[in-house]
Amino acid sequence: MRPRPPVQGRGIFSGTGLIIAGLTTTLLALIVPLWSYADRPAADAGPADTLSGDDMPTRYGALSAQDRDFVFKVRLAGLWELPAGRLAQQKGTTVAVRTAGRHLVEGHAFLDERVRAVTARLGLPLPGKPSEQQQGWLRELRAAQGMDFDRRFANILRLAHGRVLTLVAQVRAGTRNTLVRDLADDANTTVLDHIRVLEATGYVDFDALARDLAAPASVPPPTR
Repeated sequence: MRPRPPVQGRGIFSGTGLIIAGLTTTLLALIVPLWSYADRPAADAGPADTLSGDDMPTRYGALSAQDRDFVFKVRLAGLWELPAGRLAQQKGTTVAVRTAGRHLVEGHAFLDERVRAVTARLGLPLPGKPSEQQQGWLRELRAAQGMDFDRRFANILRLAHGRVLTLVAQVRAGTRNTLVRDLADDANTTVLDHIRVLEATGYVDFDALARDLAAPASVPPPTR
């Protein structure tokens, strides 16, 4: 028997099929990334595209709810820590306690001037008196005498500054507002200075401080 001649065109069709398969794979490789990125926000979206419902647009950058809370609390701190510092200057039984009082007076006088300037430019309101808890601390300090005053002053103020330091760090790391960022820098420097001079009094109970800082703060959120 004669061998069958080869079927013409089979090799051509096989090659064409490979070419079509290759083109199809390439097309899918181009389309899939487009699908995966279709729902993602543009990388160069402007600030207005990233504002949340709690953000306020300003000429200095978006002002978040945390930014406003921070500015509010800087003012509150000055309203009670400045008079507390004056009490320490008058009633402190040691040079270290009176020195800590002077640092509080000077530091919060400076911060209060700064926060007034910031809120004036941002159009934010400021509290006019300390919170109920802060007023209670002032009453406690006014009633204390001698070494009892020294201990209460050092521990109450050290606890308050420890809590504020955490907020300052959070705001400084995340704020998009240039005025708030600068205020956070000033607040950080002032708070660290106050922590050092309060600890230098020798009256800070670090065991009690660690327990109090680990517990949830009992200060209610400020009323807007």
